[in-house]
Amino acid sequence: MKKYLLSLFVIVSVSAFSQGFLHRNGQNIVDGNNKNILLRGLGIGGWMVQEGYMLQTQSFASPQYQIKSRIEDLIGPVDTEKFYAAYKDNGVTKRDIDSLAAWGFNSIRLPMHYNLYTPSIQEEKKGQITWLEEGFVRTDSLLNWCAANKIYLILDLHATPGGQGKDAAISDYDDSKPSLWEHAANQEKMIALWKKLAARYKDNSWIGGYDIINEPNWNFSGTNKNGCDETLNAPLRALMVAITKAIREVDTNHIIFIEGNCWGNNYNGIFPLWDENMVLSFHKYWNYNTQGSIQKMLDYRTQYNVPIWLGESGENSNVWFKEAITLVESNAIGWAFWPMKKIENIAGITSVTKNSEYDLLLQYWKNGGKKPTAIFAKKALMQLAENYKMDQVTIKYDVIDAMFRQVQTNATKAYKKHVLPGIINATDYDLGTNTFAYFDKDIANYKVDTGTFEEWNKGKALRNDGVDILPCTDINSNGFQVSFIENGEWLQYTVDLENQNTFDVAIRYSNKNTAAKLYLETDEGLKTPSISLPETGGETLWKTVVLPSISLKKGTTKIKVVFETGGINLSSLEFVKSQK
Repeated sequence: MKKYLLSLFVIVSVSAFSQGFLHRNGQNIVDGNNKNILLRGLGIGGWMVQEGYMLQTQSFASPQYQIKSRIEDLIGPVDTEKFYAAYKDNGVTKRDIDSLAAWGFNSIRLPMHYNLYTPSIQEEKKGQITWLEEGFVRTDSLLNWCAANKIYLILDLHATPGGQGKDAAISDYDDSKPSLWEHAANQEKMIALWKKLAARYKDNSWIGGYDIINEPNWNFSGTNKNGCDETLNAPLRALMVAITKAIREVDTNHIIFIEGNCWGNNYNGIFPLWDENMVLSFHKYWNYNTQGSIQKMLDYRTQYNVPIWLGESGENSNVWFKEAITLVESNAIGWAFWPMKKIENIAGITSVTKNSEYDLLLQYWKNGGKKPTAIFAKKALMQLAENYKMDQVTIKYDVIDAMFRQVQTNATKAYKKHVLPGIINATDYDLGTNTFAYFDKDIANYKVDTGTFEEWNKGKALRNDGVDILPCTDINSNGFQVSFIENGEWLQYTVDLENQNTFDVAIRYSNKNTAAKLYLETDEGLKTPSISLPETGGETLWKTVVLPSISLKKGTTKIKVVFETGGINLSSLEFVKSQK
């Protein structure tokens, strides 16, 4: 009887455990209960694979090996390893994953560097493949934190042995060494790595799947160096088939995500598919969020009866984020945005502070001059590593709001609590999208379709909407101002009043050459007369004009500041009880 009960317990346990595996069901990703799962994820880029633009080194050191070389030149190899250990220790912790879960993410895409799991072929003895513990241990910890939060972890080989594309920063590609496509040993190592990972995680249902090669961008027979005009992609398909075969020898549970050439989007020659539990991934950046922008992938989904997934996107405005997520979710497509942490990151969910000492290192690396001492450089870099802790970064609640709440509603909400009487900083306008929380004429970067890079926030500061924000010299400000204001643009503020009152509104502004006009209006139908804002004589010369006798009712009111004529910098509005 005991033996029977034990056997029954094992059967029930295995059955219950297996229900958690994500898998393909026709054109959908489902869990073990065949419930559709819409992945809402984040790619934690910059952690295992550094890219120069995230560290502001892109103009002189873009792939990681170049960045590391610069650091070693300043502080030596031993302290360089100490920096990288601290950087990775702080870059992703349990607190980070707890935060992502609280904000609404149900999945994480882990961009992996192969060299944390296995040495380069140049470091191996002939024909040998050995293993390193660091990558596996860090992945184990991350997986445990994900499981505790019921978050799926998708493993993404972002930097392959030798590098999979000529866009060097993405894969840490060093063109002085053979690429993934130019040496069989690199491909053999990659296949072995995936088999090793699959064997390790085959029974873990919180692994969402294996994204086996990130953004290949290589010309095999075409003329475009990034593989965008390839018609066959035979080497890419052959490698992905070989990797799949190796994975399936040890793991039949997990989804295999594949990507086309040309940064994931050129699927010419990749079909027919070769596995029953497969998902097509595509990447989307800087184009219009129209049905046509994803139609090719939708056609693949239908033609090949396979799920599709927006495996990477981001680096744009909140308006673009809302548009893109609304588009894909309305077509039952999950997503993973990019990245999590970046220095002075306006377009991500967190921003890492750039300490002044690190800025001096950047200036030296870029311009030369007197070399910083090893002591100074180590202190600068270790402080930077400290700044990557979740309790040190700036959380971008406006970005999170755009990715989740704004996708569901056009309703606006207060960015900060404003109780009148009191000062409202110009940059503290409501959370919400363009034409609802504010109106600005430049709202997103659509450069792929327009051919022109478009700044949505020309000051690249504080918030990620279309509103242009710059640092501010006004002593009465919060350190920031709204600038580049055009005719007809407006900002909305949600305010609370304990009692009905009449206020005089003191407007703090500056402008150099152009007089401006604005007025206020409320959601209760009040519209004030326009008030003129004469020239102050300079962008940093601040003056105050008063709009008198504005009556507001008790409770919550939404107030718009409408710029009838733009051209000013706006610092703040102070609501003072009228004495008349």
